[in-house]
Amino acid sequence: QVQLVESGGGAVQAGGSLRLSCTAAGPRPYCMGWFRQAPGEERERVGSILSRLGQLDYSDSVKGRFTISQDSAKNTLYLQMNGLTPEDTAMYYCVSGGSWAPGRGCLPYTWGQGTQVTVSS
Repeated sequence: QVQLVESGGGAVQAGGSLRLSCTAAGPRPYCMGWFRQAPGEERERVGSILSRLGQLDYSDSVKGRFTISQDSAKNTLYLQMNGLTPEDTAMYYCVSGGSWAPGRGCLPYTWGQGTQVTVSS
């Protein structure tokens, strides 16, 4: 069973940047990704990566601003977030999964505990 531990959240002003990290303890996941959930909103896919091939998937809301990368040796996933806006304020969750769907990316099976990102205007 994979366990996921996120870090790197915090508070930043609009236009700023943050980098989230997620380390997977256990077998290397088939795919990993990020979801987020703002207060009163549904959980939203951010993006994901197919671990061995490096294939990436992003939601339209973050494409061009956020970048997902991985360090395979450390079993760690990153989310570099640039050009942050208050609309990016949410709890960010790292996920891992065993299947991939076109247009949806990694289908999550395991969730991390989440890390809060707050962007002020």
